[in-house]
Amino acid sequence: MAKKKDAEKAAQNAEAKKEKNENAEDEEPNFDDPEGYVDDISDEELLSDLLKSKPRETDGVESVVVVDGIPLVGPERIEKLSSVISKIFSKFGTIVNEYYPKTDDGHTKGYIFLEYANPKHALEAVKMTNNYKLDKQHTFLVNLFTDFKKYEDISDNWEPPEPMPYKDQGNLHYYMLEPDSYDQYFIIMNNENTAQIWLNSAPEPTKLEERPRWSDSFVQWSPLGSYISTLHKKGVALWGGPEFSQIMRFSHNGVQFVDFSPCEKYLVTYSPQAENHSADQKKLIVWDIRTGLEKRTFTPDGPGIWPIFRWSHDDRYFARLGLDVLSVYETPSFGLLDKKSIKIPGIRDFSWSPTDNVLAYWVAEDKNVPARVTLLEIPSRNEIRAKNLFNVADCKIHWQKCGDYLCVNVNRYTKITKKDKEIKYTGMYYNFEIFHMREKQIPVDSVEIKETIHAFAWEPVGSKFAIIHGEAGNVNVSFYGVKTGQAPALLKRFEKKVCNSLHWAPSGQFIVLAGMRNMGGALEFVDTNDFVIMNSTEHYSASILSWDPTGRYVVTAVSYWKVKVDTGYWLWSFQGKILKRFNIESFCTLSWRPRLPTLLSAKQQSEIKKNLKKYSTQFESKDRMRMSKASKELIEKRSKLLKEFQEYRAKQIERWMEQKTQRMALRNNIDTDELDSDTKNVEEETVEFLVKQETTVIE
Repeated sequence: MAKKKDAEKAAQNAEAKKEKNENAEDEEPNFDDPEGYVDDISDEELLSDLLKSKPRETDGVESVVVVDGIPLVGPERIEKLSSVISKIFSKFGTIVNEYYPKTDDGHTKGYIFLEYANPKHALEAVKMTNNYKLDKQHTFLVNLFTDFKKYEDISDNWEPPEPMPYKDQGNLHYYMLEPDSYDQYFIIMNNENTAQIWLNSAPEPTKLEERPRWSDSFVQWSPLGSYISTLHKKGVALWGGPEFSQIMRFSHNGVQFVDFSPCEKYLVTYSPQAENHSADQKKLIVWDIRTGLEKRTFTPDGPGIWPIFRWSHDDRYFARLGLDVLSVYETPSFGLLDKKSIKIPGIRDFSWSPTDNVLAYWVAEDKNVPARVTLLEIPSRNEIRAKNLFNVADCKIHWQKCGDYLCVNVNRYTKITKKDKEIKYTGMYYNFEIFHMREKQIPVDSVEIKETIHAFAWEPVGSKFAIIHGEAGNVNVSFYGVKTGQAPALLKRFEKKVCNSLHWAPSGQFIVLAGMRNMGGALEFVDTNDFVIMNSTEHYSASILSWDPTGRYVVTAVSYWKVKVDTGYWLWSFQGKILKRFNIESFCTLSWRPRLPTLLSAKQQSEIKKNLKKYSTQFESKDRMRMSKASKELIEKRSKLLKEFQEYRAKQIERWMEQKTQRMALRNNIDTDELDSDTKNVEEETVEFLVKQETTVIE
């Protein structure tokens, strides 16, 4: 009975305790600070992450720009002024609000406020329209609204900035000091996207560098050979110096194309817009190579032909083609030349002179207006020469490397038909319009060819040009010479040649007629001084042909990107003699390192050519020494290998003899090493078998 009462009492206590806990849970906890407590923790320490997103006074006005220099107009002209202002500033983004302060009588005060939908658009508008000349009396002064506060808070105690330490990049042109003028080249292999850099030394090339996965796509030399560029998902890297260390990085997500200015001052990177790119993604960026700073960004209009920008020879100007407009920009401001583009209705293509700031462009026919080729001088925009052309289907502009001549390859027709917005040309014939750039008033000569033109190429240093013309199965190669005051003259014509491309040596005179890709790799080496074919040969399936910068060697290659077997490259002399064959699995491409332009004057170069025989004896003796040295090195190498083999063999024989007792113990003390010489323990067995049985009936 006592046990039952104790159990009931324990149950009552448990129930009371449970009820007390439930009531405690229903009550709210007390978070009040005790009396006399002092809080010494600041908001910055306690809420540092949240305070980063705390609204600031500048929020909401970062997209506002202030435009000063607005014309003072009355109420009746404000609407027209507003439309002009909107047309100028709406190019950079959507304007969500605009405010024109007015006087009591309704006249403008000379400044306005514009608000963009995005702060980046406001910043771009400030960069592009500051000092914009509206007319002779009004020039815009454009600033961000936040700049006023920034310049008001400038401290009176000015401290000079600390100079940045100079980082020596080393000698980026060390390769020009190579005593034997050996050139460098890189090759790319599909195996882990491996890149190798070689020195074209004799008698065997020397490997200088090898790096797997050096680039995510391709590798490219800069125009003067100072840098080698590699592309990655997050941007572009430049490498240089004897160790090929990293010189500079340029951050540009998704970059796929890169282009250098001729003097290597600027770099252009392009990231085509993808589906996952935001509207503010930078697509086209111009960088300063030396500092690594972004100079300006562009948004290409529609699909374009790379490179989108084409540079003048001295990096002072670059231009791009638009719809009926040619935009020329100047450096280092990177603004439009004279603040406006050049309107040229019907413009199709243009090209810079390689030695002068002169543009050549052509305009297509429009109804009764003929086609036109124009030479435009920059920055004056003066037309220094123009040529009207009739019945023009297409034009191609070819500058000679020295800028002495310009050739415009004109495709003409005798009849044109238009059907369903499609244009068809019949009765095609071809003209070469040769502009003599160094002569007074720039005279123009014409060469007419009735056959289809497959290829055209100027002699880099000289006054000859070559063309491939004719129909399939009957292709001819013609060479023309251009002289001052005379029309181009036919120098030589080779008939029925198997070729589709022309490759001049960098210094001229020698040329390779090549039948690449679907023509089986036919090669003909020609000396154009007397038009002697030095050698006719082939490199089957070759798709790459490249001269070295000195014009001493030619490389032909079979790329893995075109053919999957027999890939590699062959090295030839300029006379067409095969020197080396390098068969490399998964070989993709090869590119020679460019050389700096010569510092010798034309007169000094001429003197060297005249006295070339005097120097040739030195070169020949050097070649003989090199070959004898190579033979000596080969003999020494073979002797070393033989000695290493004999030492290895003696060591293994000694080891074999030491293990003889172990072998005999495992084989019941039978010396199996001597079985072949033991004639007493040999049993002979004769085995006979029927090979074939035939029955022949003789009648």
